[in-house]
Parts: sequence; structure tokens; C-alpha cells
Amino acid sequence: MASDRYQQGMVKLKELTTPDADNPTGHMEVGETFKDIAPDLSRMVVEFAFGDIYSRPGLENKQKVLVTISALVAQGTPQIGMHVVTGLKVGLTPDEIAGCIVHLIPYVGFPRALNALKAAQDVFAEQGVAISEEMAKKLKDR
Repeated sequence: MASDRYQQGMVKLKELTTPDADNPTGHMEVGETFKDIAPDLSRMVVEFAFGDIYSRPGLENKQKVLVTISALVAQGTPQIGMHVVTGLKVGLTPDEIAGCIVHLIPYVGFPRALNALKAAQDVFAEQGVAISEEMAKKLKDR
């Protein structure tokens, strides 16, 4: 039987992703690929990360995802792209996501920011989005 935390986590995941018949957590990898060696991992991820942390009051989903993207960029982890997808789903714009990553350069360095921008660029291409023409012009004219 699923716990209340698990149910709450699944509700939050559905706010952040687009679930389908094949994947109830949408694009979000919650550890299902490790069922053979860690059969309880996805339950822990759903309960803790989404049932406890993402479900906490105080920040809107957009803010939570932007903080998550920032932390992943700082760590240089490969989950950045997955959370860029989530950012777009919750209403972050490509301008905000790219701006956040560039803003992190003095704190995380060029290599991590460049890797994150590549991940964002790939997601933007897959999703058919780009930074706005207005933002591109502002940046070009600086």
C-alpha cells in the first residue's frame, strides 16, 4: 500500500511533468531504471524529493525548479536537462533558464555553465523553443 507521502509526491510530480500511460512520472527519472539493484529507490525519491521537499509551502513551482537547476549546474550533474524540461513545464521561459545558467558563471565557472547551456540548448531544440528575439537583441547590443 502506498504511503500518504508517496501519494503526495505523485500528485506533485503530475504538476511538474506530463505523465502518460507508459510513464506515470512523465520525463522525470525517479530511479525506476535501478529496480534490479535498488527496488525501493523510486519510492524514496517520490516520497522524499516530491512528497516532502517539492510539496513544502513557501516557494512556487517555478522558483523551486529554478533553484534545482541552479544546484544541478553547480554540481555539474547530468540531470540538468531533465529539470530544464520541468522548468518549461511549470512556466519558466527559455530567457529565464538561460539567464539563470549564465548568471551562475562567476560562482560555478565556465565549464559547468557551458555544459548546462548545452543541456538547455538540446532541450530547447527538442521542445521547439528559444530565447526571445527581444532578449537576443538586448544581449547582442550590449
